[in-house]
Amino acid sequence: MNLGAFSVSLAVKDILESKTFYEKLGFSVFSGDQEQNWLILKNGEVTIGLFQGMFENNILNFNPGWSSDSREVENFTDVRVLQRKLKDQGLELMSEADETTTGPANFMISDPDGNTILVDQHV
Repeated sequence: MNLGAFSVSLAVKDILESKTFYEKLGFSVFSGDQEQNWLILKNGEVTIGLFQGMFENNILNFNPGWSSDSREVENFTDVRVLQRKLKDQGLELMSEADETTTGPANFMISDPDGNTILVDQHV
């Protein structure tokens, strides 16, 4: 099952302090708005998001239809198909994509340790 590009969204206490720290590790700002308390940073193929005051815990993200450099890919499994496969395997979802629509949509699940996983299709 190909879930698409992977990234981690980090719930940070101080976005400037976190940005400075990750820049020292070789990350650079790719997109976002520091004044709105969110930034996306990249280091090669690795993507992390810094989010201050937007959610409590870190989130694992998968983006069907996107490559690791945030470009659309031609062939991918739609988020609704992924959702159905997971539900068919008995997984309980925290939120679901509307299966009557097409295009952008998302769903969320939680792993056995309580980590939130967001499958978020932008195309």
